[in-house]
Amino acid sequence: MDENLKYKIAISLIPNIGDVLAKRLVSYCGSPEAVFSEKKSTLEKVPGIGNFHSKAILKQKVFNRVDEEIKFIEKNKITPLFYLDKEYPKRLTHCEDSPVLLYFKGKANLNSEKIISIVGTREATDYGKQLCEKLIADLAIYKPIIVSGLAYGIDICAHKAAMDNNLTTVCGLAHGLDKIYPALHKPLAEKMLENGGWLSDFTSKVIPDRENFPRRNRIVAGMSDATIVIESKAGGGSLITADIANSYNRDVFAFPGRINDECSVGCNNLIKQNKAALIQSAADISYIMGWEQKAKNTPIQKQLFVELKPEEEILVNVLKEKESANVDDICLFAKMPMSKVSSLLLTLEFSGIVRSMPGKMYRLN
Repeated sequence: MDENLKYKIAISLIPNIGDVLAKRLVSYCGSPEAVFSEKKSTLEKVPGIGNFHSKAILKQKVFNRVDEEIKFIEKNKITPLFYLDKEYPKRLTHCEDSPVLLYFKGKANLNSEKIISIVGTREATDYGKQLCEKLIADLAIYKPIIVSGLAYGIDICAHKAAMDNNLTTVCGLAHGLDKIYPALHKPLAEKMLENGGWLSDFTSKVIPDRENFPRRNRIVAGMSDATIVIESKAGGGSLITADIANSYNRDVFAFPGRINDECSVGCNNLIKQNKAALIQSAADISYIMGWEQKAKNTPIQKQLFVELKPEEEILVNVLKEKESANVDDICLFAKMPMSKVSSLLLTLEFSGIVRSMPGKMYRLN
């Protein structure tokens, strides 16, 4: 067990200090352990901390809870993932408010090449469920990890369909890993552990209070390349997830529905407001995300005197500065969604300006 784990848990439990401030403390102090050994005068100089928060840190009351949580982690084979750990979901590291500490149980690779989240209404129609099942069955050849929230309706349908098609599926939870909510889904959740897993930023004994679900939704959106909304009413958690995904500069897709269908209002509004791209099939997803592009081993002759478009020039400048970078980092530095970056990189590759390498890495020729 990580000897610094107690400090990592402790920093996530300091009252009134969220993930952004917690990461700022670690950055200024140098390590989680150093945060709790710093002088009050030093802590007060950290932006956003001040007198009130520095007192809470120095009281160190959070350690009363830490030992109990470590015992729970060891007993239940939970994997704690600190935001600086290499096993931490790398896509989440690009999100400012990502959890400082995650708790994971299962076998999934949270940094897999393709990860998508599928969300929707809890009161899904038969049509919506059939749409979800067909989408996942058709996407199975690409072997994406399917992420959702284990809720009634579209969420649980997505998890079931993933397992039916031998895909890895991960659920984001709005409570600690000592329970499953809703309890009706526990048998399926237990089966998910064989190949997928459970993920949460809540310690054990935290119950699924209403305010916890938006926090869960940011994990579902942030750890994925894209969020797909199957069905949604005018309001609800799936729309919150879509908004969060947009704020993270992720791709968002939605299936349109009839204008008088209650469960299609949310999807239609996302499309109408340009918050989601309209899709009709798995083929749309694979095309937009660039999954159907096959790696080409033959060298491409570089075109001379290519006139770059402004967006292409941004990517070229990123690669000039970084020498080589993976597609996720390129999206981050270019401030463009994955679908746009993938399309631009393909064009630049055809022009012989950019070369793709293993591990979704790119460099200039």
